[in-house]
Amino acid sequence: MLVEAQGVINMRMMGMAGLVPSHADEGLRMVAEKHTVFMESALAGTGALLAGKTPAQAYGLALTPIGRTTHANSKRLTAPS
Repeated sequence: MLVEAQGVINMRMMGMAGLVPSHADEGLRMVAEKHTVFMESALAGTGALLAGKTPAQAYGLALTPIGRTTHANSKRLTAPS
């Protein structure tokens, strides 16, 4: 996930700089998706703790929505145009 996140940041920065093609709404998408994914993450982690999972299990479950979104962004931003 960390490698994909760095790639997503790089692709978005290059798009903003005009070095690679980028959708006009990429900046808005970049901000708007964070609200949704962090809420999903918080709910997953909290739900896991309330269900009696260990902190390590809750951490893993909380990272799942973030990893899924990062992977989807990486695929989308690196797909041939």
